[in-house]
Amino acid sequence: MLFLAVAAFGLSSIWAGGDDWSPERAARYLDGRLQQWFAWKPAASPDGPCVSCHTGMTYLMARPALRRRLGEPQPTPFETGLLDRLRADVGEKPESYLQGVEVIFAALFLSERDAGKPMTPETHKAFRQLWSLQQSEGSSRGSWEWLIVDLDPWEQTESTYFGAALAALAAGNAGVASAADTSVASHLAALTTYLRTPSSVGSRPLHDRLALLWASSTQRGLLSDAERASLAAEVLDKQQPDGGWTNESLGPWMPHPEAPRVVGSSSYPTAFVTFVLQRAGVKPTDPRLARALAWLSSHQNRETGAWPALSMNKQYPPGSMQSFFMQDAATAFASLALVEAGR
Repeated sequence: MLFLAVAAFGLSSIWAGGDDWSPERAARYLDGRLQQWFAWKPAASPDGPCVSCHTGMTYLMARPALRRRLGEPQPTPFETGLLDRLRADVGEKPESYLQGVEVIFAALFLSERDAGKPMTPETHKAFRQLWSLQQSEGSSRGSWEWLIVDLDPWEQTESTYFGAALAALAAGNAGVASAADTSVASHLAALTTYLRTPSSVGSRPLHDRLALLWASSTQRGLLSDAERASLAAEVLDKQQPDGGWTNESLGPWMPHPEAPRVVGSSSYPTAFVTFVLQRAGVKPTDPRLARALAWLSSHQNRETGAWPALSMNKQYPPGSMQSFFMQDAATAFASLALVEAGR
């Protein structure tokens, strides 16, 4: 037993000192967190757990990529459970403070599921409600109601823009940008105008403008080639010497005096930027992106499989459900970025 313990310690030390990452451990971390999320009463509903931005949305983005990377034949029960929540009342999501978010997520993830196949009736229903809830007047024309609870980076005052970018990503996934239906064309035109209009309240967070860069990978008309190159250059100029990005570099953010202090490169912004830049056409062999991928490869916690990250909003009790929200998102996007790069 002593020999096995020493051998295990030696192997662990060698692995931790390398530049590899473990998709298996990342998947196990994310699955473990979703198991906790499904059991957490504040997230529960009769139709299944809330598809939150930090834990549910990012899981549905990353886990299928990890599943393909690991050769797993079937979706996890948590993928199925979250999709079941989005399928519930599809096309007729009831009015609530989450209605806009759920309708966008339903269109996004059901269209991803249909990729390469004819659109299913339930995905058609999701898009019909999506267009029916699109704002038709005022400064928000072309966007949707979004959850605003003064929390960075997904639910702050400018996050309506982030939600609209996800709606554009959904439309691109479904191929409706080329639909002959004139009503769809008018909705897409309104969405494009909204996304291309400068913010009326200061500058939008670079984080949200990167969501537009991401959406333009499926709808080229959202940005010109020059605009895509300009956005990529803007974020690359903010890269740290170690290859990562700081939380501050993707702002401006709301003031959060109770947030834990984070100095230097952080997992979530590095992962998000690295993934989006690849979707925008920056090759993994680009020296700047290679440095970012090396940063991600070397910052996975070899024991938990996660990329450690702290809340941008407040100090939560250690070990609490909320204390891991940012880590959930960081781990999902780091996995996406590394799988995308073929690592």
